[in-house]
Order: sequence, then C-alpha cells, then structure tokens
Amino acid sequence: MMSVRRQASRGLVMAGLAAGLMALLSGCAVYDWVMPAKKNPLETFTATLSGKTAWNSRVDSIKFPLNVAVAGERIVVADSDGLVQALNVANGQSQWRGETKVKPSGAVGSDGRFAALVSVDNELVVLDAGKKVWTKTLNTPVKTAPLVAGERVFVLTVDRQVLAYDVLDGRKLWELRRPGEPLTLNQAGVINAYKDTLVVGQGPRLAGVDPLNGQLRWEASVASPRGTNEVERLADLVGPLGRSGEMLCARAFQVSVGCVNGERGTAIWSRNNSGQVGVSADGDLLVGADASDRITAWKVANGDVAWTADQLQNRKLSAPLLTAKVAVFGDGEGYVHFLSRETGKTQLRLETDGSAIVAAPQAVGGLIVVVTAKGGVFGLKLN
Repeated sequence: MMSVRRQASRGLVMAGLAAGLMALLSGCAVYDWVMPAKKNPLETFTATLSGKTAWNSRVDSIKFPLNVAVAGERIVVADSDGLVQALNVANGQSQWRGETKVKPSGAVGSDGRFAALVSVDNELVVLDAGKKVWTKTLNTPVKTAPLVAGERVFVLTVDRQVLAYDVLDGRKLWELRRPGEPLTLNQAGVINAYKDTLVVGQGPRLAGVDPLNGQLRWEASVASPRGTNEVERLADLVGPLGRSGEMLCARAFQVSVGCVNGERGTAIWSRNNSGQVGVSADGDLLVGADASDRITAWKVANGDVAWTADQLQNRKLSAPLLTAKVAVFGDGEGYVHFLSRETGKTQLRLETDGSAIVAAPQAVGGLIVVVTAKGGVFGLKLN
C-alpha cells in the first residue's frame, strides 16, 4: 500500500481523471479512522498586548475554501449560498451585496467594485457592485479565488491552467496551459499580482505570466518533489502567497517553503517543511505552520530559522498574517492568537464565536479581520 500522509486526504484530484482518482484514494487508505493528534490545550500566559473586537458582522456559514478579498478600506466575502457582500472595514457595515444564486466552490475575488467566484457546477460568475453582469461555464473545477485586477478576471483551475476574461463583458482573452502534473491538489492554489506580472503556482513552480497575453515570463521551483509514486511526489503550491518587497514566498504542499525573487524570476532558497496551508511575509521575516501546527519564522533573505513556536500544536491553525508587530493565527476553535514577531511567544489571545477561523487573517484599515466557519466576520483592534 502506498505511503500517503494523512493530510493529503483533504483533496487530491487527478487532472482529467476523476474516476481514476477515486479508485486511487479508496485503494490507498481509509482516513476516517485515523486518530487525530491530541491538540495542545490553551496555554496560560501573561498578556503583553491588549486588544478587543471593534465590530462583528455575519454572513451565512462558510463551507468552502475561503479567503478575504481586500480592496482599499473594504473587504469582500461570500457565503455558502452565494451571497457576496462588500463590508466597510471601519464598522463592518454592508456597502453592497449581491445574490449569485450558486453554491461557491471556492472563495470570491474582488477589486472592490467587481467580484468573481466559481460555482460547484463550474460557472464563473461576475458581479458589478453586487449586480450580476455575466457568467461563463468552465471545463474544469476551480478552488482558488479568481483574481480581479486591471479590468480582467484571472482564473486558476484545479489542473493549474490559467484563464483570463474581460471583466466588463466576459470575453475570453487568453488561456495558459502548461504540461500538467500527474496529480494536483483540490484546494486553493496561488494566483497573485506582482507589479505588472501575474504570478501563479503550477505544480511545485512559481510562474510569472504577462497578464496581457498569457505569455510565460519566468519560472522558478519552490520544491523538488521526491517519493516513489505520484502521490508522494505531490508538491503543489498552496495559498496564500507571502510577499516582502521583491521576494515572493510560497509553501509546496507537504514538502517545503521557499522564496523566489519576483524581479529576476529566480529561486533564492527552499527549506524542508511539511505543511498544507500558506505563509505570510513582512519585512525580513516569513512565517508558516507545518502539518502539526508547529510555527516557524524564517529570514526572508536566506531562509535561516529565526525562531520556532510549538504552543499551538495540533490546534488546526489557519494560514497566518505577519505584521510589523505580531504573527497572527486563527485556530479550529475560533481563537485568534497574537505571537511576538521577535520571539514567537504568545502576547494576546482573542475569542470569536467558537467555530474555526477559515481564512488567513487580514490587516486592513488599522484592524485585523478574521472570518469563522459559522459566518462571523470580526474586526479586531490592537490597542
């Protein structure tokens, strides 16, 4: 029987061979009976920061891979019934809302005015300030939030092809198909903007693409897949991407964390680190949690370890947010943990609604915004 890490059960998809994949999964292992690792209890600590909930809003429950789209002083979120809302970060009040009448397969992307998501039936739906303006049926499922930028909608499919559409009328502008990996992850990948370059994850590689015509500008490997079969060699890049200046840093699923120079398109460093959620970078540091929720901070310049922290092990951590002062993680019980940027020690813990934090926290408008599985949207303020 193949040796497969338990976390891979969260969704491997074989591009174009769904039936074969089901046979593969059922033939490899049964994951439901695997005993979960015992989570660390909440530690006792002396708070060295103070903070509070500035506001609390609510959408419907979240049952799909979520990210919070940030545009200026507003955030855009979608719930499991396809309701899309733009919220004012200052007070959490809705600025516009729109019904897509579809079940999202992944998160919403937005530039503040236009918003785009893909349904479980592979429909790409675009709204203009909450009003549905067009839809397109795609040939391949999508788990990654579309990127809306420059009057275009960019879509990354589960088989890692990239599609570009005109945001105003839905015209398909171009598509980029690369030689596919035998297996790809059925979870959110990497698609971001870096200056005038579209940056996408394709297998273990980060690629820079011309957003005007879909031509490849550069490509750099974040990981070197290893193993005796396709499952063990799976090293898809997972979001979110961390960025610090010209350094673009990503996690390769269950293999490594690494950084690429976005100007030169060259790999700078890569370090073995088994994990399944993305990373965050700010200034000279990059942070991320591995498969057991052991947190590591690396120096962006060279990949040296700055510190590690294990007080939150097995607490089902979200992707992180690194700011000038703290590293922020949500956990599976709705707690938000604020760790010292310098040492990794816990400085503050705030509670939400008891359900899992389902997206990387976002810093916007002087607040830190988190979203829970129950649909709670919280604006947290550090004093």
